[in-house]
Amino acid sequence: MRATLVSLLLIAALMHASWNGLLKSGSDKLASVTLMSLPSAAAAALLSLLLPPLSPVAWPYAAGSAAVQIVYCLALARAYDHGELSQIYPLARGSAPMLVAIGAALSAGEWPSAVDLMGLALVSAGILALSLGRERLSPAGMVSALFVGSCIAGYMILDGLGVRFSRNPASYIAWMTLAQTLPMPLVYRALRRTWPILRRDRETLKGFAAGLLGLGGYAIVVWAMSMTQMARVSGLRETSILFATLIGVIFLNEPFTVRRSISSLAITAGVICLAAY
Repeated sequence: MRATLVSLLLIAALMHASWNGLLKSGSDKLASVTLMSLPSAAAAALLSLLLPPLSPVAWPYAAGSAAVQIVYCLALARAYDHGELSQIYPLARGSAPMLVAIGAALSAGEWPSAVDLMGLALVSAGILALSLGRERLSPAGMVSALFVGSCIAGYMILDGLGVRFSRNPASYIAWMTLAQTLPMPLVYRALRRTWPILRRDRETLKGFAAGLLGLGGYAIVVWAMSMTQMARVSGLRETSILFATLIGVIFLNEPFTVRRSISSLAITAGVICLAAY
């Protein structure tokens, strides 16, 4: 994989871990997720007007990805009510590359190599270590995190295929983002029986910052999947696991135990193997 592409994906990983840290630190996770959608929707709407039209063949993938991402946002907000960032995040993100590898093999014929299989084994071992011990997740937390991982794999496979069918990756990213972010205020309204309120406070600023980080980070990922195998992109993206653990320890006062450090390093080593040629 080219050094430029690897560097951009590492930046995307840091951006992804950062917005998850902002989401976890918010007092109302659903409100934070909804606030995140607003700047992303505005940016995507502007880009959709300036960029070439999206190929009709790619529309079902963009729409399907948007639907899965809405479910993902709600599931992620719920999952953080069941565990800490450095518990939920590695389990959700660590399970995604394995599922992406299976999905990419079945849908696009991208069968894993020996190095890819080694990466899957390391990820599995890291997840197992993370789920054991005194600090293990509750059953509800574990199920929530794994469901989030399934959503991640689902929308990444849809986007990996959709961006390849599109005539312009940037157009695909803009329309997919718009389809995913526009319904979020309606989802908030349906769940809370009220509209989200914009206030000039720290929570709003954090939500907007998280939204821009999420948009930029995932735009890099989708663009990368138009150029190389989905599982490898997913794997390199999930180095964000280590970033998230450090953010949880430094900014959220979460403990950095031996078990967490070993399991996070194992998962990180595994996903790096998945990204290697």
